[in-house]
Amino acid sequence: MGVSAIQVAGVVKSFGEGEAKVTALKEVALEVFFGEMLYIVGPSGSGKTTLLSVLSGILRPDAGSVVLEGVDIWKLGSNDLAALRLNKIGFVFQEFSLFPNMTVRENLEYAGGDKKTVAELLGLVELENLAERYPDTLSGGQKQRVALARALARSPEILLLDEPFSTLDPAMKTKLQDEILRIQERYPVTTILVSHDLAEIYRLSSRVITVESGKITGDGDPQKILTSRETSHKFAFTGRIIDIRKNDIVYTALIAAGNTISEVVLSAADVRDLRPGDQVVASTKAFQPMIRKLRQ
Repeated sequence: MGVSAIQVAGVVKSFGEGEAKVTALKEVALEVFFGEMLYIVGPSGSGKTTLLSVLSGILRPDAGSVVLEGVDIWKLGSNDLAALRLNKIGFVFQEFSLFPNMTVRENLEYAGGDKKTVAELLGLVELENLAERYPDTLSGGQKQRVALARALARSPEILLLDEPFSTLDPAMKTKLQDEILRIQERYPVTTILVSHDLAEIYRLSSRVITVESGKITGDGDPQKILTSRETSHKFAFTGRIIDIRKNDIVYTALIAAGNTISEVVLSAADVRDLRPGDQVVASTKAFQPMIRKLRQ
């Protein structure tokens, strides 16, 4: 399948003591390959962020190993572990963890970005005009963009992102998703993300794992993992087209609605006016599937 970037074996992590003890990760085993865009999905409290924190070298597991380039990071001394996190791993967690006493520009420069790289990243996240501002003067979405730019400034080998686009407006979300895809094409970065946005996951991921109650319960191709193949003879729902694929003489439209991605089989005539990103109503007429585009 490829060259291994990260190997996780027997990872256990619990919080609390006695009757209050909760095991967040239960004997987790996982192999991640160089250049993958791996998404971790699952319900709230399932252990997704805990797993990401263990992989980042921030949260020490109770048992198990995390091997990066042949080195078990949790057997390193504190100085070596800190150096590994600084030089090889970029991460963005939901709390952002920006330095409050540094400007936006200084946050990026501290991460190791030279002046040219910092300028390019500020342009990417459209924060050039806020470069001299401090984090406590920024909105949540602006802070998230700074945190993502800072992670990219390191030119990391491993990029770990926890809901990286959750507070962004749709236009900025699409822009940064496009940039993540370009980074994947240009550089050999291995990216692991946590998200609840099924349309984002389907669009970006090369592989998806599902986590439930601290265990990995699914692992595979995004369409196989995410697509609901259960159909009804009578339905109607509103959603957004995330992909259109041709299968012989028919087309399959994949539509994200809420927490579900559904497949609708259509003819060439049906999809002539449809594109990924279109908001549509999917329904049936005489047991035949139909999609009607919503005009903006």
